[in-house]
Amino acid sequence: MTALLAPPPAVSAPSPPTLPSPFASVAPRTDLPGKDSEVGKFWRRLGWITVANALIALLYAPPPWREPKGYAISLAYSLAYCVGLWLANGYTVDWLNIKVGWEERPLRRLLFTVGASTLASLLVIVGVGEGFSILLWHRAPGYTFQHNFLAQSAFPLLMTVVVSLFLHSRSFLMAWREATVRAERLEKESAVARLDSLRRQVDPHFLFNSLSALTSLVEEQDPARAVRFIRQLSQVYRYVLDSQSQELVPLSEELQFAESYIFLQKTRLDEALQVVLSLPPAADLGAFYLPPLALQLLLENALKHNTAYQADPLRLHVAVDAAAATLTVRNTLRPRRLAADETSGRGLANLRARYGFLTKRPVAAGPVAGEFVVTLPLLAL
Repeated sequence: MTALLAPPPAVSAPSPPTLPSPFASVAPRTDLPGKDSEVGKFWRRLGWITVANALIALLYAPPPWREPKGYAISLAYSLAYCVGLWLANGYTVDWLNIKVGWEERPLRRLLFTVGASTLASLLVIVGVGEGFSILLWHRAPGYTFQHNFLAQSAFPLLMTVVVSLFLHSRSFLMAWREATVRAERLEKESAVARLDSLRRQVDPHFLFNSLSALTSLVEEQDPARAVRFIRQLSQVYRYVLDSQSQELVPLSEELQFAESYIFLQKTRLDEALQVVLSLPPAADLGAFYLPPLALQLLLENALKHNTAYQADPLRLHVAVDAAAATLTVRNTLRPRRLAADETSGRGLANLRARYGFLTKRPVAAGPVAGEFVVTLPLLAL
């Protein structure tokens, strides 16, 4: 292969390498704690590139012990081309990943990749050739274009694009496989979380407590309240059964269910439980959805993990912010002692898993000024 520039006879400058070095940005970045950082990977790859070019430069110059200057120039040529192509294509891929993704229009991304890789590689070839021509051989700008530039650059440029496309194709297939596995895992986690959540809602303890409260109403000879209690209990279990096959339910239906659930708990706990609902007009609720039984899970957790007394009631506050599209549940933080198997934290973890399958907006939860506050994002279809 002829050289891009014709140095003095003692030095034979190499043409651009036909293979670009591995792109740091092509493969998906899956760094984990304990693994090498990106900076470490960069310097390790640069070291391998330098070693490879030091060996390649032996093919284009006399042995270094005979012509150390010629060898150094050949090594500089080769290293400049290789590092330039690596960095140019790597940063080009980073920019394309931000602007044009593979998922939505893969064909358009492929065309952009070909064009951007060709342009970036061509700029590197021109820049390195002109730089060495001007700085090393003191020639006028444009010398490389006047001496058969296209013929000398066509083959290395073609090979650069071909290898770049191969690496991009490999990266795309790996990313596609990873996305498929991730989607299957999220779907499985969502199904497990949904089933576990539903199973928890039909908890025998809840039914036992409800029947005990109903028995008390009957013994107190309060038939009107007992009938209402039975109807609310029926609505709770009907909602549980109807919503088990749905990914999302309207916020208005979830709030109606929560009111029935709160009524049952208030009947059992009386003044030991105080609940405040801060809701916008009904017209503002129609556009919002959330996973079924999400609100009930938060109410149940508040009752399960905190003490409630007639003299010192447990206070619950449920608020909907239509502007921010959030639902917030806050309760007095008075932790009660529970058995180890009752404090697994699975409920909130499963709720986060369900939201992770539906949206990128996080579920915020934690203590705030003596209260435990959970904020759920509301979804729109």
